[in-house]
Amino acid sequence: MTVTEPDIPEIAQSRQTGMQIIRRGLALSPAIKDGLWVTILLAVLSTVGGSVVPILIQRTVDSGLGDGGDARLSDIAGFLTIAAFLILLTAGIAYWMRIRLFVASETGLAQMRVDAFRHVHDLSMLTQNSERRGVLVSRVTSDIDQVSQFLQFTGIQIVVSAGQIIVATIIMAYYSWQLTIVVLVCFLPLAISLKWFAQRLSNAYDTVRRTVGEMIAVIAEPVVGASVVRAHAIERRTQDRVDAGIKGNLDANVKAQKLVAVTFASSGVAGGLANAAVLAFGVILGVAGDLSMGTVIAFAFLVGLFVGPVQTATQVLTDAQNAIASWRRVIDLLDTPADVVDPGPAGVTLPEGSLGARFEKVTFAYPGGPNVLTDIDVELTPRQRIAVVGETGSGKTTFAKLLTRLMDPTDGVVRIGAGEGTWPDISTVSFADLRHHVLMVPQEGFLFDATLRDNLLYGRRGATDQELLDVVADLELDDWFAGLPQGLDTRVGQRGESLSAGERQLVALLRSALADPGFIVLDEATSAVDPQTELRATRALDRLLDGRSSVTIAHRLSTAENADRILVFDAGRLTEDGTHAELVDAGGVYSRLHASWIAQASLSGQRPADPTASSVTGRA
Repeated sequence: MTVTEPDIPEIAQSRQTGMQIIRRGLALSPAIKDGLWVTILLAVLSTVGGSVVPILIQRTVDSGLGDGGDARLSDIAGFLTIAAFLILLTAGIAYWMRIRLFVASETGLAQMRVDAFRHVHDLSMLTQNSERRGVLVSRVTSDIDQVSQFLQFTGIQIVVSAGQIIVATIIMAYYSWQLTIVVLVCFLPLAISLKWFAQRLSNAYDTVRRTVGEMIAVIAEPVVGASVVRAHAIERRTQDRVDAGIKGNLDANVKAQKLVAVTFASSGVAGGLANAAVLAFGVILGVAGDLSMGTVIAFAFLVGLFVGPVQTATQVLTDAQNAIASWRRVIDLLDTPADVVDPGPAGVTLPEGSLGARFEKVTFAYPGGPNVLTDIDVELTPRQRIAVVGETGSGKTTFAKLLTRLMDPTDGVVRIGAGEGTWPDISTVSFADLRHHVLMVPQEGFLFDATLRDNLLYGRRGATDQELLDVVADLELDDWFAGLPQGLDTRVGQRGESLSAGERQLVALLRSALADPGFIVLDEATSAVDPQTELRATRALDRLLDGRSSVTIAHRLSTAENADRILVFDAGRLTEDGTHAELVDAGGVYSRLHASWIAQASLSGQRPADPTASSVTGRA
């Protein structure tokens, strides 16, 4: 029977408005709002310097310079002195404002980055597997970077531009309400169309941010899997995938920038019309004696103060929509419910020592798919070594994930505990306590790009070098450790690639021993290694499992033979439960697997590695 994992829909994106996203983002990053009104006030004050020059021009011209000789140099010197002082003052205010904004935004977004990263690890494996890793990474990195750029540059530019427009409008209205109306009418069509542009830019930049995550994913995968790419000579096919990802992002950016170009050109047209209209109507009013020459010239400069921020607003609108799209993706991630909920400090505490587990009518199915496990009812006795056997897709890996609460059952209850009485539901145990007592050792122990010491300390932070060496001795791995070039200071490389696959498994066993759990779940940690390393790993496992409860997903029947008890899964059901001898005599699924193992052994002259991996395909 083939059991496959159905397609799992992506994390649903909410369609909140831009302002709702900004308000929600600020609520999630309270440090950004600390002293925000002071920063906004400073931003407004920093616009004052730009309005001084037109006033200075008007006063200078109208004081007599325009008539050719009545201007008093002392008056002009006074105007210049005041203007210089105000410009320097506003420059200092702008500097102060930028520093405040930078510190507040980076502090707030750093917390959001931490919260987003932590939430990724709070999500179940089921939810994590529904998103490509590169997409999740982009939400914590590039998406928040985009928000940071918006807050530090574009966001405050909105305030500065708005302040400059308001100041320019007030001064223009003071000089000539007629010309002010002319300017506003020229920009009215652009103002009306901005909402239309904003909606389309929002959709366009949603696509841009999505393609960024997809591009990171298609680039990261072949980098991590470079050895596979080379081994199968699929460089061209891999390059085509990367090219497609890059082109998708390029096309999305080009589409968005076309909209930006339209808005920018529209603002340029409005600005040109405003300048032409001011000159035309200004001359008419000047000839009629309603305006002085200095006022007309000053008005032309004031229109520039008005037009500049409006043209900047097109770029502001672009960056804002890009940032809102990024903020939306981060918020959607944070809003994704952690379907495996940590009860936290209120959770139940498990007793020290060896533990057992009970599955009570447990069923599990992926969303929209058939049952992967059905009606599992079994008790795992403390201190037993239990092997889980079954063909690929039989449900044995899912059984292990439920036991370690990487996922929760669709129906039924998994309990864990020791002694008599009712054991607590595993969902009521805090993650911290559960991970301390129940440890899963994956088939390929993941190592970080650091020293052997650093990787071992993930098992127990704060352990001394002597304690690390004691664990090496306890698992009888002294001879292997002695061959390492720098002992505990040996660097293992990215993903542990400086070590062999078997050595990485040895490190995973050492790390597990340091954690000192009461219950260990192993995904055949001694598979696919050379005979010498297998001998070391088998010896280390015997030492590690001594006195502890253990469940091993057995890919080798030799592992099952040495177990105290064997659970046999078939098509998502627990079909057999007993010792090796009992199950061989029973003539069921395990007996057939054992017969296949014997047949392979007689043909090859050695014990085969994995007779359970038949042609059946699917997901356990």
